[in-house]
Amino acid sequence: MFEILEKKSLNPTVTLMKINAPRVAKKAQPGQFIILRADSEGERVPLTIADYDHENGTVTIIFQIVGATTEKLNHLNEGDCVHDFVGPLGRATETEGLKKVAVIGGGVGCAIALPVARKLHELGIEVHSVVGFRNKDLVILEDEFRSNSSKFVMMSDDGSVGEKGLVTDALRKLIESGEKYDRVITIGPLIMMKFVCMLTKEYGIPTVVSMNPIMIDGTGMCGGCRLTVGGETKFACVDGPEFDGHLVDFDEAIARGASYRGFERKAHEDTCNLFKKEVQ
Repeated sequence: MFEILEKKSLNPTVTLMKINAPRVAKKAQPGQFIILRADSEGERVPLTIADYDHENGTVTIIFQIVGATTEKLNHLNEGDCVHDFVGPLGRATETEGLKKVAVIGGGVGCAIALPVARKLHELGIEVHSVVGFRNKDLVILEDEFRSNSSKFVMMSDDGSVGEKGLVTDALRKLIESGEKYDRVITIGPLIMMKFVCMLTKEYGIPTVVSMNPIMIDGTGMCGGCRLTVGGETKFACVDGPEFDGHLVDFDEAIARGASYRGFERKAHEDTCNLFKKEVQ
């Protein structure tokens, strides 16, 4: 069992948890993920590692409450335990040879982008971070990004915080102002990553995306996380989760992800109703 040492609400739908998991923390690196089960009968859910402490043996996860499992997980509190917590899984972010990188995060994807930005910053690589949210109420990790970035730009759909517009607007502005990046790393909603990749392809900038499709076992056996990358089938759990964004078939990934939304909503509603009955 893995004890929850800290729990904090980052906004109305996003929660941070620090988990006691020494063996996972020992080898964790930015870009990798874990698979957890909230209880003994729960489904297996992948979550990217948001932070880790090798010495104290803790792993931090940040999740958005969208389905049954994240609803169950959010009902656990400090001192409670997560039933399963397996990892680190996937390939770590590659940093060799980089001198200047733009990190683009969208929504809860910023929780995945932050450890990447932090690692690059610690290595002495110049980091320009661009983060985007729908509005000011959904902003997370602003201070952390600022402290790990040479340049920081915040965008919002409605202009209630930062600059009004999309992350692609800010990235294009940076590129056209003369900024030259060795790589762009973008993490967030599929549609956002697709348009970031379309933009960087115009300028010939190598671009990495972090893919988080439906996943079950995390070992490449189930095939649930398959993607088409460069015309070949890849598995996010073992070949990724990071891929060359210019080769990913985003339209296929978006269509596959959308096919499960109805089931996800129904499971979430059933779980919420169950907790309501328990309270009554």
